[in-house]
Amino acid sequence: MPQPARMRTRCARFLLSAMLALSPLAAHAQDAAGEERGKQVFTTAEPPCSLCHTLADAGATGNIGPNLDELKPTEGQVRAAVSGGVGVMPAYGGTLSEEQIAAVAEYVATVAGQAK
Repeated sequence: MPQPARMRTRCARFLLSAMLALSPLAAHAQDAAGEERGKQVFTTAEPPCSLCHTLADAGATGNIGPNLDELKPTEGQVRAAVSGGVGVMPAYGGTLSEEQIAAVAEYVATVAGQAK
């Protein structure tokens, strides 16, 4: 195969893979994976967020802390609360990684008030 034809084939493959990666379906799959990671942190952190908070998407019915479905916190508010603690809520900054904190913050901000 001549060099220009081979390059066109490679470019076409690259463009196709790039288009698929950027497609709404791929973005939805990435969002779902991120949401699942955040939900896992919410339910398995020590102590779990679900122990104190209500969040319908996680099946959490805690009543010590605020009902997150009613509060509808932003991602920044969740990140700050999880990192530094609020009132009787412990700080998780020393026990959760930055990635875990980001995941749970995005998860709660995305699903709060959106009972499924």
